[in-house]
Amino acid sequence: MNKIPFSQPLIDEDVIAEVLDSLVNTGWLTSGPKVQALEAALLAYTGAQAIVCVNSWTSGAMLALKWFGVGPGDEVIVPAYTYAATALCALNIGARVVMVDVLGDFTLDPEQLERAITPRTKAIIPVDLGGWPADYDRIRHILEDDPVRSRFSPATLVQEKLGRPLILADAAHSIGARYRGRKSGVCADVTVLSFHSVKNITTGEGGAVCLQLPPSFDPEAEYRFMKLYSLNGQSKSTYEKNIPGDWRYDIVEQGLKVNMPDLSAAVGLAQIRKYDRQLLPERFELFRQYQEQLGASDRMVLPLLQNGEGTVSSAHLFLLRIDGMTESGRDAIIADMACEGIGLNVHYIPLPMMTLFRNLGFRMEDYPNTLRLYMNEITLPLYNGLPPESVCVVCDKLLQYTR
Repeated sequence: MNKIPFSQPLIDEDVIAEVLDSLVNTGWLTSGPKVQALEAALLAYTGAQAIVCVNSWTSGAMLALKWFGVGPGDEVIVPAYTYAATALCALNIGARVVMVDVLGDFTLDPEQLERAITPRTKAIIPVDLGGWPADYDRIRHILEDDPVRSRFSPATLVQEKLGRPLILADAAHSIGARYRGRKSGVCADVTVLSFHSVKNITTGEGGAVCLQLPPSFDPEAEYRFMKLYSLNGQSKSTYEKNIPGDWRYDIVEQGLKVNMPDLSAAVGLAQIRKYDRQLLPERFELFRQYQEQLGASDRMVLPLLQNGEGTVSSAHLFLLRIDGMTESGRDAIIADMACEGIGLNVHYIPLPMMTLFRNLGFRMEDYPNTLRLYMNEITLPLYNGLPPESVCVVCDKLLQYTR
């Protein structure tokens, strides 16, 4: 039997041609015309006010938090069920992380969020786990309610303009998803996308910060600030300094070095151009195939692709849960199927189980729903280029193990 890897990036002729064009025709390797083109394509795709491409999701989230003025003494609320980067972006700038439990769809529990907000809360990071959007309207309603606004203590002009904690969406999994008809990228104040190697659209490593701010903000001004902040606080990019005779620049902020290179942007540019037309429909079809073939078993708790309220997953991950399965039984299935050449995974080991977060005082027993979901979750292979017959093999083998 041919091996079925868990994930595989799409490197096709379109990607090769776009990267070759960057290498041969533009003369740029660092941030240049390909980054500009990718930002413009993402802007058109998401409908966001402004977009800044960066070198990773983590960098983009740190950039957004620093733009908002989050730092030591401030609190950032995250779900306990997520990848570590969701919390690390706050820890890396000196903020304190507060964790809350999740709902049955793996997204942040708004009721738990409401109880966790304090006067020190400066940002909330909901996570669209697997590509299924969090409940942004309910989160926004909580944050815009008078009790929360009255307790909010702004420390910067940007915080005063917003007047409440920032909604910073972890949309690492959800480009192409829709929340009540609105595309990922415009559902929160700031949304950070990921273009890591295994994501629906990849730049190898990379991400994008999408702005959708209230009328009190000037999106173009905030975009310009984030662009220079992402390049060491430098007033001009290398691309802009390339204009003959216009070499002089200034360092105006204590910025970061998190800009995206053109070589990376070229890969993503080739993919975003055919995302809605080809790549996303392919993922939807594979997702539906899993649903159809596993749905007959009453042990399989299937993820949603869409609901009746206009919310649609990006089909990034197929987060399967097996009713009655123990953690050790789940791990044994993964190991046995690996011996047969089938790659399965788990998304994710909850943060309170990790050494770093245990040492910070987090305890798994405080997040019972997160633990319940994790114990029997298995993530199935799902990527562009996965043959439909491979889905049949995965389902047949899995059903054999779970009869």
